[in-house]
Amino acid sequence: MPMRLSDLSACFEGVIPSIIATASADGMPNISYLSHVVRVDEEHVALSNQFFAKTAANVRANPHVTLILVDGFTGDQYLLDIGFVRSVDAGPLFERIALQLKASSAQVGMSEVMRLRSADTFRVHGIEKVPSPVETTAAPTARTAVSLPALSEAVRTIERQAEADEIIDSLLSGVRQVLGYQNALVLIRDGHRGSLATTGSIGYERSGLGSEVAGGEGMIGAAAASGQTIKVSDMSRVRRFGEAISQEEEAQENTTRIVAFPELPGAMSQIAVPMAARGVVVGVLFIESPQRLAFREEDEAALAILAGQAAVALTVSEGEAASIEPARSAPRLQSGAAGREIRVTHHRADDSIFIDNTYIVKGVAGALLRLMVEWHHGDGRIEFTNREMRLAIGGRMPEIKDNLETRLLLLRRRLEEKQAPIRLVRAGRGRVRLEADGPLVLREPGE
Repeated sequence: MPMRLSDLSACFEGVIPSIIATASADGMPNISYLSHVVRVDEEHVALSNQFFAKTAANVRANPHVTLILVDGFTGDQYLLDIGFVRSVDAGPLFERIALQLKASSAQVGMSEVMRLRSADTFRVHGIEKVPSPVETTAAPTARTAVSLPALSEAVRTIERQAEADEIIDSLLSGVRQVLGYQNALVLIRDGHRGSLATTGSIGYERSGLGSEVAGGEGMIGAAAASGQTIKVSDMSRVRRFGEAISQEEEAQENTTRIVAFPELPGAMSQIAVPMAARGVVVGVLFIESPQRLAFREEDEAALAILAGQAAVALTVSEGEAASIEPARSAPRLQSGAAGREIRVTHHRADDSIFIDNTYIVKGVAGALLRLMVEWHHGDGRIEFTNREMRLAIGGRMPEIKDNLETRLLLLRRRLEEKQAPIRLVRAGRGRVRLEADGPLVLREPGE
């Protein structure tokens, strides 16, 4: 049976560069390396055009081209007889290749050099396996296919959740149970700061909760900005994304106000999947694995389904929480609260919060804690609704149209992780309660 392009999936992961052989109109041969080859369908491939001028000129003068693909697992080589069809510098195919190129080249500091000129589509006329003079590596044992019943149950579990923390935890649980990946993060978009903040994680020695990725930066930022899944299948060829982010020790958080991005030592594959609802990206699901070529096409599809369901659930949860009215008689803290005085310091420049000189969080989450402490001082209340906080903070932060639930979740989890003497407890749908081990004192720097 003739080989099909779908049989060569491991050749399209960019692990081992492909080779393109062209010839000029008078038959002079030329050979170049390619960074990306994409399977379009069973009859076409698309090549990233960063060719030297000679290769590009040859393709236009003589459309008959030979392409060598290499299996990233086994080292087997395949000779493809292809013919030039068209070149595009815009559209879905171009954007798909450009984003992948940008993400991978950014890992080695060459994002400004490795720019895609065009995506060139070729028709495949024949595929031939190249005989090897030495024995190639045996193909890895086939992995179990994704279980559709398990995926369906994971989707239903996410759909049933009403609170942001339950939704995010169910998403991460689904990644582990359905696909078997042990290291994953959920980063939620923060339009106010133009970044994405880690709000949930599994499998890391340090959770990284509160660590941030600047909008558009690396794989995660590119996935959020484009709404497309981006992956790197062999990290031995590129610098780890985490190494491009400050790896400050926990003790330095108080000085830098930067939480170190979690890392998986020896990670070989990474994938960033946008969490989008009705075309709006609310966050990114980021997964890494110690295995090369870890993420198959069906894995990408399953992850997209899980991430999409989580995005929809978060959007619904946000809308429902925003509709809760304040209680007519909200609980109040009794005067003369026992315990030592707890000092809450708020920095207006970035809305960062320190509790007894320990850094907690910044941005909208920090502004929310300050707001609750101010209200508590004003009338003694300890319970607050998302609705009133959204209305109160919206005047100063007009971008806070959504994701307030996830900001409160990040604040609550950071307080728990830092074992702070202040806690944020769910008190019902769209409602939280502020608990403290002593009287709260709100300060500005220098006071």
